[in-house]
Amino acid sequence: MKKLLVIGIGAGNPDYITMQAVKALNRVDVFFLMDKGPRKDKLIDLRREICERYINGHEYRFVEARSPERERGDVDYKTSVDDLNLARQQTFERLINEEVSDGQCGGFLVWGEPALYDSTIRILQAIQASGACAFEFEVIPGITSVQALAAQHKVPLNQIGRSVEITTGRRLAAGQVSDADSLVVMLDAQDAYHQVVDQDTEIYWGAYLGTADEILISGKLKDVADEIERVRKAARLANGWIMDTYLLRKP
Repeated sequence: MKKLLVIGIGAGNPDYITMQAVKALNRVDVFFLMDKGPRKDKLIDLRREICERYINGHEYRFVEARSPERERGDVDYKTSVDDLNLARQQTFERLINEEVSDGQCGGFLVWGEPALYDSTIRILQAIQASGACAFEFEVIPGITSVQALAAQHKVPLNQIGRSVEITTGRRLAAGQVSDADSLVVMLDAQDAYHQVVDQDTEIYWGAYLGTADEILISGKLKDVADEIERVRKAARLANGWIMDTYLLRKP
């Protein structure tokens, strides 16, 4: 039987790798690297660096495949995501069938935490359900950008006895109303924090968390929202991509 490991590698710092992840890395015979284009070569390079640092006395190889892209523009978001995951499913099926032999172990190195806003687990479950190929898989958790954000800003995620909610920029931009005192926002491509009604709300924002390019900004929204937007645009222009997360806290 083929074995697959879905390994959370943390939010960008190789030191975020857990001991469980290190043990898992040393079980993998072939690592699948999903190429998202030259502007995101740093994401591939970090995965290679992690393997070089933590794998000892175990032979392994990399297999790269072009990662499908989601259709943008004036399209239904849910449909475009479904289409993307179907294309990724087909790519994963080919890699598992062609690159992993019976008795071998394949590995997917997932940025952050495989269970939080990542589709690798769902795709592997869909492949199993389809019967396209037979395998078992395990999930090794990783340190999320949410944890890294709180650690770098030196703040707790929650206030005493109060709730924390994790959502997306798309939902915040659409007017999502939350009664959570602490709201973590991920995948915000629209600078949705500008639409928060209470501009006295505190924001703790971070981009490229854990990496050499890390940027941190915090303060009241009314004081720093424009700065975050400006810095965010400049960082995206300089790097060709951006990963950012922020915590909104009611005053």
